[in-house]
Amino acid sequence: MGLLTAKQITIFIFLCCLQSISQAKLKKFDKQYGPFDETYFDIFQVVPPATISNHALQVTSDSHGAYMSLLNNAGRILLKQSFKLWDDSNKRMASFNSSFLINIYRISNKTAAEGLTFLISPDLELPTYSHGQQLGLTNANTDGQSTNKVIAVELDTFKQEFDPDDNHIGIDIHSISSVNVESLTKHGIELAPIGARFYNIWVQYDGIKKILDVYIAEQAEKNGSTPPRPKNPILTHDIDLRDVVNQESYFGFSASTGNFYQLNCVLRWNLTVEYFEEKNPRIKVGLGVGVPLFALFLILLPLLGYYYYKKRVASSESNILGALKSLPGMPRDFEFKVLKKATNNFDGKNKLGEGGFGVVHKGYLVGEILEIAVKWFSRESIKGQDDFLAELTIINRLRHKHLVKLLGWSHKHGKLLLVYEYMPNGSLDKHLFSGSDKKPLSWQVRYKIVSGVASALHYLHDEFEQKVVHCDLKANNIMLDSNFNARLGDFGLARAIDHEKTSYAEAEGVLGTMGYIAPECFLTGKATQHSDVYAFGAVLLELVCGKRAGNKVNVFQLFVD
Repeated sequence: MGLLTAKQITIFIFLCCLQSISQAKLKKFDKQYGPFDETYFDIFQVVPPATISNHALQVTSDSHGAYMSLLNNAGRILLKQSFKLWDDSNKRMASFNSSFLINIYRISNKTAAEGLTFLISPDLELPTYSHGQQLGLTNANTDGQSTNKVIAVELDTFKQEFDPDDNHIGIDIHSISSVNVESLTKHGIELAPIGARFYNIWVQYDGIKKILDVYIAEQAEKNGSTPPRPKNPILTHDIDLRDVVNQESYFGFSASTGNFYQLNCVLRWNLTVEYFEEKNPRIKVGLGVGVPLFALFLILLPLLGYYYYKKRVASSESNILGALKSLPGMPRDFEFKVLKKATNNFDGKNKLGEGGFGVVHKGYLVGEILEIAVKWFSRESIKGQDDFLAELTIINRLRHKHLVKLLGWSHKHGKLLLVYEYMPNGSLDKHLFSGSDKKPLSWQVRYKIVSGVASALHYLHDEFEQKVVHCDLKANNIMLDSNFNARLGDFGLARAIDHEKTSYAEAEGVLGTMGYIAPECFLTGKATQHSDVYAFGAVLLELVCGKRAGNKVNVFQLFVD
């Protein structure tokens, strides 16, 4: 195909600009969530005491073992992604459709309280003192204020003085006093009965007609088929959300308990949102100033953009290459094409695992008769480069028989890869939790694994020139060689600290994986040698008992409890 002329490029781009301006620029988000497990902590903002356990979003605490924690608390679980719900140049609001399966359960058949909501919020925060009648929406000081920018569909199970009864659905705007409410008893529905019952809720908003509809239908069994949505809504309300919520808002759930308590569980959640993408006002201004001048700019723009891109890539590669070459005892620099061939173009069949920092593939260097594990960093940005350099800088200097050996690296055109020694027996996680098809590890092998990990931790904490805090010690990061010797790996979260210091503070939250994080880390926000030892203890429990440290067991929130 021949190159387009400057005139053809001008006409094509001009028509595209006109089309982009005339269209509404609506995008569609459509996701189905559940059953829920610990991986959803990456997707949702879970505000304690809310948690994710027992395959459900527990919007308030579900810990039977700490009675007082069930009383007078509130929680929120929100999708971390925000949505732009209207565009300043467009009168239309975005539409959305949210459907979810709930189970509001009375413990010991006692009085139910307080309720569960589906809400649209301006942020991911939980208001202070929002327990009891506040439903996790507002508090006594902010209730009724338009600055709340909150709208919610409440599933209320406790009668306050402003409520019709203790079993109703309401629409709340900036306040816990509903602007529209419907009692459910006359419809044969009890939100929090004695015993487990499951209800599907549909919340739909038409951005053109500006109507909010709520539907409800009982589902016979927890894992049964979803019933059809009823023909008529249980509640309907005319509202222009532009007057109520922030232009950029979040979707999710809130709940609370008071002097009585219940479990507020969301078992499934489907969310479809039409939302507006950001548009560049410079295009419209440019067309208004003059098409010829704008067209000339667009002709030169690709050339300038290409020049800038090449310069930025070259600068980035130069910076990171300089950092790599400055490392003492720099490991081998692999060509990207060599690793591509070794992994059969990173074939999914060769995938060994995946985490928050990237994907690991098995590879084979034919000329060297060597099996390797190639970690491709998925965040190929400035932050991704920081993660890449952090891991490489630390593990490049470590030398211990119970640490996974780094063989080399590759950095080309923004692609960041680390090459490690391949561990034939995979991770400890797969041997402990893969079911009855795998032969159980003998006690002798388990002891050998524990000894190896302990030796590696001792080296990191006390024998290396700096203290190294691993921050993510878990069964999934303990690799096993052909003789089942333990090798500690994945130093993506690890940090080196000076010996006169005792901890590493993480500005963006607590590091690690639920079940392995020491309790004090949630209060201090700091990782220490002691928090590594706590994680080691959790792994030790897993080796002895064969249960995941992050799983709920009987009445306890986590197995380690």
